[in-house]
Amino acid sequence: MFTLFFVEELPTTVGAHYEFSNEDANHAIRVLRMQAGAEFMLSDGNGAWSQVKAVDVSKKSMQVEVIASGFQEALPTTITVVQALPKGDRSKEAIELLTEAGVDRIVPWAATRSIGKGTDKFAVTAREASKQSRRFRIPEVTPLATTAQICEAIKLSDLAIAFHESATHKLSDQISSHNVQHLLIIIGPEGGITDEELAAFEAAGAKVALMGRPILRSAHAGIAAVSAVSALLKVW
Repeated sequence: MFTLFFVEELPTTVGAHYEFSNEDANHAIRVLRMQAGAEFMLSDGNGAWSQVKAVDVSKKSMQVEVIASGFQEALPTTITVVQALPKGDRSKEAIELLTEAGVDRIVPWAATRSIGKGTDKFAVTAREASKQSRRFRIPEVTPLATTAQICEAIKLSDLAIAFHESATHKLSDQISSHNVQHLLIIIGPEGGITDEELAAFEAAGAKVALMGRPILRSAHAGIAAVSAVSALLKVW
């Protein structure tokens, strides 16, 4: 698998030469020690990609030749994950794991029991994790959302599932159709979703489901939920 980098203006004409000179190029030269002849991928982060070959490498930039180009269509199900802010570095870990899981949108949530603060670097984290997981589509990371805003998002989704340890229904019992275009998954904080928040989500149309017997950390629950739901909906 070729290394992936992102650029604002993607060269797509096969045979054309292009100057690769952003921070990713600097990383490729200084850290990865790429030399002339090296092949790698470039993407605009919105599905378009080009396979390129380094023709000439200088200290901070390189000339590349486009070998092939294409476009990766989005999956039929758009996955949004509402993630209550975990504490410290676990927020970054949560963004990384959700990106690796293939979600389309990440919504940091200021839940009543959230401990984490600040979302300034979440978009950067998602971008870097996209490179690591070879994604041609960088997930959108929205501004911090309130419970009321989450309720509005629930109403606009085809299926919304809030995971809670007190749920009486298994996840598999809460999915009755595979025809889901807009999926919303809600992950609570370490202290759990409050009764008031859960009631608001249910009133807005969300289903409440149990994620197995073990209680996962908030930062880890998202990738488990996305994996399970994606399999049940036949997205994977």
